[in-house]
Amino acid sequence: MNKDFYTQSVKDVKVNDGFFSPIMETTRTQMLPYQWNALNDAIPDIEPSHCIENFKIAAGISQGEFHGKVFQDSDLYKWIEAAAYSLKWHPDSSLEKQIDEAIDLIVSTQQSDGYIGTYYTINGLDKRWTNIMGNHELYCAGHMLEAAVAYYEITGKRKLLDAMIRFVDYIDSIFGPEDDKLHAYPGHEIIEMALMRLYNITHDEKHLNLAAYFINERGKQPCYFDGEIKKYNNIWKWKDSYFKFDYYQAGKPVRGRGEAVGHAVRAVYLYSGIADVARASDDEELYTTCKKLWDNIVHKKMFITGALGSSSYGESFTIDYDLPNDLVYGETYASVAMVFFALRMLKMEQKGEYADVMEKLLYNGTISGMSLDGKSFFYVNPLEVYPEKNEKIQAFRHVKVKRQTWFSCACCPPNLARLVESLGSYIYTENSNSLYVNLYIGNQANVFDNTTKISMHSNYPWDGNIKLNIDSTRNDIWKLALHIPSWCHNYTINVDGKPADYTLNDGYAYIEANWNNTHTIEFNMDITARVVRSNPKVRENIGKITVMRGPVVYCLEEEDNGNNLHEIEMPASTQFKEEYRPDMLGGIVTISATGRKIKESDSDDLYIDNTNPEYEDKDLLWIPYYAWDNRHTGEMMVWVRD
Repeated sequence: MNKDFYTQSVKDVKVNDGFFSPIMETTRTQMLPYQWNALNDAIPDIEPSHCIENFKIAAGISQGEFHGKVFQDSDLYKWIEAAAYSLKWHPDSSLEKQIDEAIDLIVSTQQSDGYIGTYYTINGLDKRWTNIMGNHELYCAGHMLEAAVAYYEITGKRKLLDAMIRFVDYIDSIFGPEDDKLHAYPGHEIIEMALMRLYNITHDEKHLNLAAYFINERGKQPCYFDGEIKKYNNIWKWKDSYFKFDYYQAGKPVRGRGEAVGHAVRAVYLYSGIADVARASDDEELYTTCKKLWDNIVHKKMFITGALGSSSYGESFTIDYDLPNDLVYGETYASVAMVFFALRMLKMEQKGEYADVMEKLLYNGTISGMSLDGKSFFYVNPLEVYPEKNEKIQAFRHVKVKRQTWFSCACCPPNLARLVESLGSYIYTENSNSLYVNLYIGNQANVFDNTTKISMHSNYPWDGNIKLNIDSTRNDIWKLALHIPSWCHNYTINVDGKPADYTLNDGYAYIEANWNNTHTIEFNMDITARVVRSNPKVRENIGKITVMRGPVVYCLEEEDNGNNLHEIEMPASTQFKEEYRPDMLGGIVTISATGRKIKESDSDDLYIDNTNPEYEDKDLLWIPYYAWDNRHTGEMMVWVRD
């Protein structure tokens, strides 16, 4: 970790991209209004949220009891954050007014000591902090803080931010190393990285120190949660599980951890917070911990789509290389959180691997959580479905073969919305003498204190022809660093029509020059379909292959290939035919190949003596994984037998 190379996200970026702009527009025009109606219980035939109604009760506007999950407040905060990001690229006075009114309602529930939270405001403030392990008070505070910072950064309005600073002051009076404070930490992480976002605005060491305290206190023994359970007779759901307090990443201290354990979302939120604190504090030990955790996830516990969490039990990580395609949990929320972690690692160390993972997640395991029309959602993102099994076998009950209109626990859709609407902040990172291009998403940006304008044009990921135009008044030498994706083995780079002079380092091509005036960079990557295998330690995929094209993972759907996909084989040496289909699934490149399929036997015998099976040739059509289940319900499979 070298502080001289620390980078920041470029904030002044407007996305204008053939692939992602329609997704952002769908999120803005479909998902955000739909979520707002859900928060207000205005959608028939789905389970009521009660979220806004809880705030009205807490504010004394309505009468009644608290309903919903203990963390129901956070759904409104995520919506505000996503809506705030959408205002940056698409100003909307009516939406801004809607956000302001929601903020007025939230702030009207703030207590004299600074506390905000409808569950305890309605059920009794004397019960606060009696179930820190399970009742999500600090989690809700973290999401509220994320929303407050985002809205302030985009609009300059401070009402929610100032309310949150008061709330953080109150939290700081409750938690800390002093004898008269609780030596505790959140059961569900997020406040750690939220506090660091606040610190970036206030530069108040109190905010950094509180985030660091929550990280350094976590997992000390005896475990705080154990004492809390005994003192308040709280229910401990995971008492008889294998992970016990590691469900909350609290089984042992953070420093020195090298394996991702427990609830996947909580874990990756924690790791994002650790990275923020490590960077701000120049803490080499925390940075080393981040590296170990990153390596464990990416090289031993991540599905090819970027999905995280192998088990529905505890929505959790399991052992290394345990990556079941059909029983996977793969929560959308966890993939979103991993994008946060990847960006934070990039800011400490500009390595192509972090950008590779960010790209994998953005084109596969995150956007698969939403239908193309933005009206239905996956909580779980499987890599293989067989509808009858998923509908009739208890172990597969968590895996849906059709996206759902909403959820009683609606964590995933608003988290996906806040990622999609803030996409511009992931494209570039910069420091005083370098601009890093991490993602090839069409955009216009201002960098280096508005001395340089960048515009990027591409049809990525369908082709690899990227054009960057630079218009700069900065009259000195600086480096433009282009991310070379790990899948890309053939490429050319030209500057102003001539081959570029560049050096390669950790997945980036560095071009050093005085970029004063106007310049054009053409970066052309060879994108063709390729066969991919798993490490043989992944037992579920032994003898299997799949197809990728650029960063996009492909799959077979029953719609195009018939049923009984498990009977299909494809040779790794197959020849692919690639075709852009503007009329199909919003515009995609399909991949055609020839494989074979086992001929079904006329016999009903369950087992047959050793005879060679008969095959018939089979034309196969592969589509991008993110686009599956946007037509008719049916089987889907990412991995097929070689």
